Amino acid sequence: MFEFAFMQRALVAAVLVGVVCGVLGFFVILRKLSFIGVGISHSALGGVAVGLLLGIHPLLAGGVFAIAVALGIAWLGPRTRLSEDAIIGVFFSASMALGVVLFSLQRGYQQDLFAYLFGNVLAISSGELYTLGAVGVAIVATLALVFRQLLFVSFDEEIARAYGHRVDGLNALLLILVALTVVIGVRLVGVLLIQALLVIPAAAAALWTSHYRDQLLLSTLFGAGCGVCGLALSYQLDIAAGGTIVLVATGVFAISALLGRGRA
Repeated sequence: MFEFAFMQRALVAAVLVGVVCGVLGFFVILRKLSFIGVGISHSALGGVAVGLLLGIHPLLAGGVFAIAVALGIAWLGPRTRLSEDAIIGVFFSASMALGVVLFSLQRGYQQDLFAYLFGNVLAISSGELYTLGAVGVAIVATLALVFRQLLFVSFDEEIARAYGHRVDGLNALLLILVALTVVIGVRLVGVLLIQALLVIPAAAAALWTSHYRDQLLLSTLFGAGCGVCGLALSYQLDIAAGGTIVLVATGVFAISALLGRGRA
């Protein structure tokens, strides 16, 4: 099946997104940011709709919009009495509503809406693949540069502040990286399911080991492996690739919960 060019591009995209989600998902789980992933991923729909309406590349517009939402959450959180969940809920709902309204202004919008909601990795072009690769490498390289600081902040923000780490800046950076990961994952599984790839492989890895290096390695392997297995399974069964990838990841989590619980 991988003799076809579109399947080769889909395979590279699945591995790349799986690796990036696995690495970033380690911090998402460690920082208990699962709901933020949901908020940012769904917010990207508003940006995609703005891009389609204004003739801007939808993923570029979605990326800018998602980063703006991430910075809005990071800025507003410490400055209000509202819980972070409430602030995310407001941004999430408003952005989704904006996206739905703007999509409805376009004739034949259902096809575009479904493509971005559920993804279509088999239609990814060579140009999109190069962009995805460049952004993915930039995300992983940035995480590598600030890995120790992020890890320190993740374990204890107050002590990290006392040691002079810029906690607010690192938190904002992490949200920006989540936003960029959402954008590169939209073509693979769509805005509705990309959050699953940020959470499930890392959560499964946490069930096998409590050592952060092993968790990071397992999370990355699970992310890439689920992408490849889900893509192959979807081709053989002629079913949606994005949903199949997430279901494979869910299966890995179920096995980890059954067999790895005692080792966590």
